[in-house]
Amino acid sequence: MEKKTDLKAKIWLALIMVFFYAPIAYVVFFSFNRSKSLTRFTGFSLRWYEAMFHNRSILEAIGYTVLCAVLATAISTLVGTITAISLSKNKKVIREAVTQVNNLPMLNPEIVTAIGLMLFYTSLRIKTGFMTMLLAHIAFCIPYVILTIMPRLRRLDPNIAEAAMDLGCTPMQAMFKVIIPQIKEGIVAAALVAFSMSFDDFIISMFTTGPGVSNISIYVYANVKRVNPTINALSSIIVLIITIVLIIVNVVPMIRKGKKNNEAFAEDRIA
Repeated sequence: MEKKTDLKAKIWLALIMVFFYAPIAYVVFFSFNRSKSLTRFTGFSLRWYEAMFHNRSILEAIGYTVLCAVLATAISTLVGTITAISLSKNKKVIREAVTQVNNLPMLNPEIVTAIGLMLFYTSLRIKTGFMTMLLAHIAFCIPYVILTIMPRLRRLDPNIAEAAMDLGCTPMQAMFKVIIPQIKEGIVAAALVAFSMSFDDFIISMFTTGPGVSNISIYVYANVKRVNPTINALSSIIVLIITIVLIIVNVVPMIRKGKKNNEAFAEDRIA
């Protein structure tokens, strides 16, 4: 009976994996198609990758996307980390109240946030463009950063900063030399979440950007209904970059942990 259950679970897992990854594999496969056809493979070719790197609109979209994602990640991670540390030092009532308010943007449909930001810019007569899109990305990334870092802060000894200051550290030194090293994994995780949220955002970007400024998501949406194989090439490169980043993020800590374990084992043998 248990073997049948295990077999069913494996079959369901395989079907789920196929459901999620088959469309990605399809896009990557046809990005190497010689012709424009998205249903019939006529031969291997890199022409669409070459066309993509000669397409000024795509290169501009990639530039805006990467620049916006990097800046939004850096600023939202900094602001979110400081806010999370400050909240952890406040009274429980204040901390819980601010946490609930922080969760509101994440519970709201993204379209509501996008329209709200658009109306905000319009009411202040702010000309939309790259800066308005960047500010919007920072605004919706900060709550995710706070939410990611707070659990790590809850596991810290609440007296660790006071102990550091008793030993001669200033409040700033206690934060940078004691607290932040203890929560660095949470900060890295928060930065990755912020980067991924900003990099592939479409709805908020669409409503807060201006003429001549578009990210990858907006460009893909504008060209997806046309027979444009360069979109497949662009999507394939994005998949490749994300895969490499995930491998680095997951494998590098494992390698470091393995080296530390080997060093500890060697020291124990010497002792």
